[in-house]
Amino acid sequence: MADCFLPKKKPLTKDDIKRLRESLPKKVEISTEGTKVTKQGEDEVTDVAPILESGSEEISVPLSAEEIRAFQIYATMLKEKNKVMNLTAVDDDKGIAMKHFIDSLTLCPYIREEEGKKNSKTLTFADVGTGAGFPGLPVKISCPELSVTLMDSLDKRLKFLDEVITALNLKDCTTVHSRAEDAGRNKKYREKYDIVTARAVARLSVLAEYCLPLVKVGGVFLAMKAHSEEEETEAGKAIALLGGTIEKTDTFRLPGTDMDRSIIVVRKIRPTPARFPRKAGTPSKTPIV
Repeated sequence: MADCFLPKKKPLTKDDIKRLRESLPKKVEISTEGTKVTKQGEDEVTDVAPILESGSEEISVPLSAEEIRAFQIYATMLKEKNKVMNLTAVDDDKGIAMKHFIDSLTLCPYIREEEGKKNSKTLTFADVGTGAGFPGLPVKISCPELSVTLMDSLDKRLKFLDEVITALNLKDCTTVHSRAEDAGRNKKYREKYDIVTARAVARLSVLAEYCLPLVKVGGVFLAMKAHSEEEETEAGKAIALLGGTIEKTDTFRLPGTDMDRSIIVVRKIRPTPARFPRKAGTPSKTPIV
């Protein structure tokens, strides 16, 4: 994994965890009028704190007590909303903490590395096909200085994410209702981001056409995949045609699971030709090969 440029954060103690649990909202009510946080029913509590504490240490992305509290609220809201809307098939505390939150946070060392290279703490970051907010929202919680855009084609998901953003009081974090192909042809978003990511929503050759048009020249596309060697070979032509080059690939096992993960760093070295991305639906039906 990339070298870590993370700021040091004070390790959590048992007393910190206890105070966290006592301060957490016991129930989160979500309605069309907004999000209400109340203190009812001990059985309503979502407790991902111990899992996040151990998992974040294993990936060298330390979390503060306030960040873990934010993740607790996010997890509670996710589970509550998932009762009425299909946001995720993984809705147990351990699954949410490891397969969603910790998995998302594996991007943070790469973000810190980019901040170091550009000597800037105010980079722009876009999460394409964000779904229930992964990896974009966990990254924002851990890297609050980032300007984050969460992009998705389903407006209902984005309304939920807007509620989470409001509940967590996240600044400079916005949602965009758009298909990736349409955003990539829109001057408002095309080649506007220092970092663009997508978490395993399609083959790498397809993801490259979704994401590289959004990346500034000199920026990076961080592709999160399960297995990547075959896809990297297959996607070589598409990545080169779209203005990118594979800089490196890191593979690792997600802590506490049997899941092998890859992060592929694709550097944008030249502008994407104007004809890309192609119209909505075409990249997935007819990938560049």
